[in-house]
Amino acid sequence: MITVTLGTNPFPFSRAIAWLQELLEKGVIIESVFIQHGTSDVSTLISHPLVSAAPFVKVDHLMNMIDQSTLVISHAGQGTTRSLMERQSPFVLLPRLARYGEHVDNHQLRFAQALAPKGIVHCLSVVQLEAVILDPPLHEQQPLFDGPRLADHLLSRYPSKHSESVQSVYEQPRS
Repeated sequence: MITVTLGTNPFPFSRAIAWLQELLEKGVIIESVFIQHGTSDVSTLISHPLVSAAPFVKVDHLMNMIDQSTLVISHAGQGTTRSLMERQSPFVLLPRLARYGEHVDNHQLRFAQALAPKGIVHCLSVVQLEAVILDPPLHEQQPLFDGPRLADHLLSRYPSKHSESVQSVYEQPRS
């Protein structure tokens, strides 16, 4: 199974959907595909026999899907990328680009480019994505970031009367 996660921001990621459609029609993708699509329109894909989709899913459900996947195709969100690295999932990043209205700026592209020296693959064309699907990357477990998680840093830097309750929610085990 291939899991596709496009995030939850309010901008559609139509380019990713079009690439998936093309690769399904060409027969490059031959296994089932689950798409967490957020606000993206998947109406052109949903009738395909290999495709199932949901706009939003609970984190534990998504992580379960990821654990069962031969490849994860993900937007280049920092939190999702960190989770994929920690799980040692085979994945590729598709950075959202401002010129297509997929985000407000190109921070996902800059993030993906910064990870390239660590062996993290990102695609900017359907041809690149096709190559990754045919030969998925393997990732060794390595720290993605040297510093603490953002929430830990903020809680230590700006304690408040709610810090303990926020921290207890944040520390709940992941499935």
